[in-house]
Amino acid sequence: MHRLYEFLRRHPTLVDGAWAAVLLVMSAVWLVGIMTHPPSAESLGQGDVQQAASVPIVLVLCTVVALRRRAPEKMLLLAAGAGLAEVVTGAFPVPANFALLVIVFTNASRNVRWASRLALAGALAAPTVHTLRWPNEGQGTAAAVLGTVFLTATFLLAWVMGDSLRTRRAYYAQLEERAARLEREREAQAKVAVAAERARIARELHDVVAHNVSVMVVQADGAAYVMDTAPEQARQALETISGTGRQALSEMRRLLGVLRTGEHSEGGEYVPQPGVEQLADLVEQVRGAGLTVDFRIEGTPRPLPSSVELTAYRIVQEALTNTRKHGGPDVGATVRLTYGADDLTLLAEDDGRGAQRELYEVGGLDGLGQGLIGMRERVGMVGGSLDAGPRPGGGFRISAVLPLKGTA
Repeated sequence: MHRLYEFLRRHPTLVDGAWAAVLLVMSAVWLVGIMTHPPSAESLGQGDVQQAASVPIVLVLCTVVALRRRAPEKMLLLAAGAGLAEVVTGAFPVPANFALLVIVFTNASRNVRWASRLALAGALAAPTVHTLRWPNEGQGTAAAVLGTVFLTATFLLAWVMGDSLRTRRAYYAQLEERAARLEREREAQAKVAVAAERARIARELHDVVAHNVSVMVVQADGAAYVMDTAPEQARQALETISGTGRQALSEMRRLLGVLRTGEHSEGGEYVPQPGVEQLADLVEQVRGAGLTVDFRIEGTPRPLPSSVELTAYRIVQEALTNTRKHGGPDVGATVRLTYGADDLTLLAEDDGRGAQRELYEVGGLDGLGQGLIGMRERVGMVGGSLDAGPRPGGGFRISAVLPLKGTA
């Protein structure tokens, strides 16, 4: 049955043609019966003209049923013409007149408004015209009126059903369009989320690589310099390189783990995100690389949102990395972390003399500009403000204010 239904749904004209053939057979039998045993000429207006007109009218009405879905507006006009011809000639009413009911329903179910209105007008007028043109002499006035009302209600019901079908189709089309639009929006949001996640991972990787690799390079250069004269210092430098490398690998494994589907990092758990409590370790690591850092915490420390802690840590990490890269020889850095009532203030500055101002302002060719862009993005994500630029007299200053109220 399902296959049969699918076949009929794919071939609507074939179905309509079959119904038209049924109407044609029924009308032919009807006409043969009337012509063989004709009623009184007075009751039907019977004559040669009427008999001759009935055959083409039946063929036209059957054609209307067969092609109603391929050309509904044209078939409506053709049915109206056949009806007028039937009234003018007084041709025998036959079962093929059922085509008028079908074409009214068909045009009411379409979105062509003029055709729907014309079908409604025909549905209201056709029963009355039929009663006046072919009166039944043996029927009383009340019965004639009741029959007319019944036919009118039947035609009107056909139009209402067609219009209801049109409304339902429009509603389903609107639902499908809405579902398609929501699907497109969902895909767009997914792409935006993926892009944002990639940008976040890129910032994290930049911070990890830029900081830890620079420490490793500095320690490696120092170890190579004192390899022969101070083997103990060279050994300490190599240990620092080993520890820094392991830390970098651990953080990179955590970051790249989010790119896997249904997998975990090799250790089974991800390393926690760094925060302000790890700033002391970061400063000690930088000091071990040969950079003088004055680190102070002002105010009363208290628990902070994880996003603020990560932002503060990455800003200090990026600032100290840039100081080592561009500060020149004998550079010193200052880091201040101030707990306020409503915000956390960060100040990271150096007194470097070896770097050109353009390196800080433009970003140079080694990724400093990307670091400043990453800082601004991080601060913007928590609703804070960032001020970064060269200091008067030399060096570079980064100042950030991170709000604590209303931060996710």
